[in-house]
Amino acid sequence: MSFFKRKKETEPQFYATVADGLKKIYKGKLLPLEETYDFHEFVSPQLNEPDFDAKPMVLLVGQYSTGKTSFIRYLLERDYPGIRIGPEPTTDSFTAVMYGENEQVIPGNALAVDKSKQFRPLSKFGGSFLNRFQCSILKSTVLKCVTMIDTPGILSGEKQRVDRGYDFVGVLRWFAERVDRIILLFDANKLDISDEFRRSIEAIHGYEDKVRIVLNKADQVDHQELMRVYGALMWSISKVIQVPECPKIFVGSFWDQQLKHDLYRRLFEKELQCLFDDLQDLPRYAAMRKLNDFIKRARMAKIHAYIISNLKEDMPKMFGKQRKKKELIKNLPVLLKKIQEENMVATSDLPELTSMQEQLNNADFTKFPPLKEKLIAQVNHMLDKDIADLMAIVPTDFTEPVIRGGAFDDVKDMTSPFGFEKCEGIDLGSGEPDWIVTKEREKWDDIFRSLGPSKGKITGSVAKKEMVKSRLPNPVLAKVWRLADVDQDGMLDADEFALSMHLINIKLDGFDLPDELPGHLIPPSKKKLFNGGGASGSESGSGNSY
Repeated sequence: MSFFKRKKETEPQFYATVADGLKKIYKGKLLPLEETYDFHEFVSPQLNEPDFDAKPMVLLVGQYSTGKTSFIRYLLERDYPGIRIGPEPTTDSFTAVMYGENEQVIPGNALAVDKSKQFRPLSKFGGSFLNRFQCSILKSTVLKCVTMIDTPGILSGEKQRVDRGYDFVGVLRWFAERVDRIILLFDANKLDISDEFRRSIEAIHGYEDKVRIVLNKADQVDHQELMRVYGALMWSISKVIQVPECPKIFVGSFWDQQLKHDLYRRLFEKELQCLFDDLQDLPRYAAMRKLNDFIKRARMAKIHAYIISNLKEDMPKMFGKQRKKKELIKNLPVLLKKIQEENMVATSDLPELTSMQEQLNNADFTKFPPLKEKLIAQVNHMLDKDIADLMAIVPTDFTEPVIRGGAFDDVKDMTSPFGFEKCEGIDLGSGEPDWIVTKEREKWDDIFRSLGPSKGKITGSVAKKEMVKSRLPNPVLAKVWRLADVDQDGMLDADEFALSMHLINIKLDGFDLPDELPGHLIPPSKKKLFNGGGASGSESGSGNSY
């Protein structure tokens, strides 16, 4: 009989998707450990099926008037039900902006009982919060792949003294644990980090890998002020987010109005491309993010079990229980150090000391269970075997589309003249009837003649003396030479020399060079090399003789 049991235990598990696998191993292996040691009361609410099936979520956090709601409107390119935009704290609610066929606003109390959505655990924050929570449903292509979470503007100055009536920081921590990306927005005109904003940033401790920082409304300051603002923001953030490197900061003005300083246009376009690249792929990496958060949760559950069972073990059987409880809570740092050393736990995985002590004050230590090695072993097996099996199917689960629609289609447009780096840089001259290099050909021809060509060509050593005047690094000039020497004869004729000068100017203007020469930059005299003409370099001719 034991033989058949062992065989059953070693049977491999097959999961259709990562989400399906996580549901099964959570219910079968991690949930029993969480329930035994009250993990849901002390650390994090129980996970439900919508938590595993939910689309990627983006959480926007910032002080009032930093452009959080405007940023969502910018992405969607339209208003959503219940939107309010203004200079003062106009968004006083948490708003989940989700996809749906019929536009509507669902109040928080209804969301708290909706089994199809992932917000039911938020009911623990009470009616005051649920009255300040809503879901805006609208039919937007962007929202087919992602959910946006707008938050109330964080208060500063005297406004901080106003009591919100619910645990604002606790709600942020709940969302931080579950979202895929956290965007902290700052206004270029006001970088002060208020006490409430500081507490809000500290609430996302442990999830710094999800954080991206946006310096919004950057066109409202001139270039000298922008340098100072950027440096001040880096300094302020480094004081609050305790990580070796500050998260990536994206600079721009995320709305559809005229730029005040047009000289920022190219900078903002590059920053916009980087930010949208980061956001657009969220659906594709959602499975890996869920795995990562699940592993982190499993480690936290194990550590919690060690803490609770050790407290139970140290409690007296009969007398002096209350006095011993106070002593154990006071000496909690010693216990955490012991657990860390015995179980090789990283400091970052330990619970926050003050918060844990406050929760233990209200707990009944006599009801704590002892350590159950079987549950711990079950979770260890899950981490060693089941998670490894799920990791193996992540590449085959790479079927989610990137985010489309709204501003994503416009920012990533590569067909109109207004796409990123279209009709400029290396793309300049594309689609035009004349070779773009001829516009400055007279200048290049004068330089070419001064270099003393022989039989219409100059050698590499002669070309080098002129090309190094650009002061570009040798590897860049080597790439210019490879692209310009179209017939690959180790020499440059007048057309190829003019092309090399054109490519050098493109690089000096701040644009990247391609790995292959685009068709519109091929000299007309060399077109036959790419049309099956088969002419050799010595016979190709430049069309000009010097």
